[in-house]
Amino acid sequence: MKTQLDCLPCFFRQALAGARLARPEDAAVQKRVLLELAELLPLFDLDQPPPALAGRLYALLRRVTGVDDCFAEEKRRSNARVLTLLPELGEKLRRSRDPLSTALEISIIGNYMDSGVETRFDWEGELERVDETLDPAAVTSFRKRAVPGAQVLIVGDNAGEIGLDRLLVGELLALGAQVSYAVRGRPVLNDATLDDARQVGLDELCEVFSSGADTPGAVLERCDGDFRKRLREADIVLAKGQGNYESLTDSGLDVYFAFKVKCPVVAARTKLPESSSVFLREP
Repeated sequence: MKTQLDCLPCFFRQALAGARLARPEDAAVQKRVLLELAELLPLFDLDQPPPALAGRLYALLRRVTGVDDCFAEEKRRSNARVLTLLPELGEKLRRSRDPLSTALEISIIGNYMDSGVETRFDWEGELERVDETLDPAAVTSFRKRAVPGAQVLIVGDNAGEIGLDRLLVGELLALGAQVSYAVRGRPVLNDATLDDARQVGLDELCEVFSSGADTPGAVLERCDGDFRKRLREADIVLAKGQGNYESLTDSGLDVYFAFKVKCPVVAARTKLPESSSVFLREP
């Protein structure tokens, strides 16, 4: 997915938010981040997906502020909060007529926990009702392929969200599938890393490994060879989040995408209103 002009102001908003988190009392550093981003902007290739360019922004942010993970505390809070909700949500799955579909719905609601978007969504409120909103044909297709022994690769997105993904992993394991879960290779935005997977206990359910990505999305040229090989060989690939959608939607790979529509650019691309839950397969 190509970067649109509407993405450029969002880069500046993210840069300022990150700089304020990293160096809250240092207006000079915050200003320097924005000025250096302004100098970098003319070099951006808009034919690349937004996460590829955002990766350059977050590298700049780390270099100028000297802080490797300015979202560390936010991620810790999100992971901790989700862990308190899992028992109740697990009971909701046990009462569900279709636990796999419900687990997908819950997993997608978790994608609201995104520090890269301006709007703050009431994800806890939506978890209380978990409406049936997903495309039934896509869910049926996914279910038919999640047979015993199927190799399922989940490409994760955000901290907090990764805790809710435990429920989906559990349902896939109950179907007999073999599940592996890929996280980012280093801190970027509030995306989940190996540390986040351990905090929520996901590594106790399935294999968790690093994609090598230092971008807020699985930009293939920024991922390591092992991850790319696993993408090609998996029976099912499920990519969580807008960043992975933006990075993989035109890759030619057979991918199920699961995310919340959180900006006008993606709304226009999917032809769905913001706040919609999306579950679709490409190509």
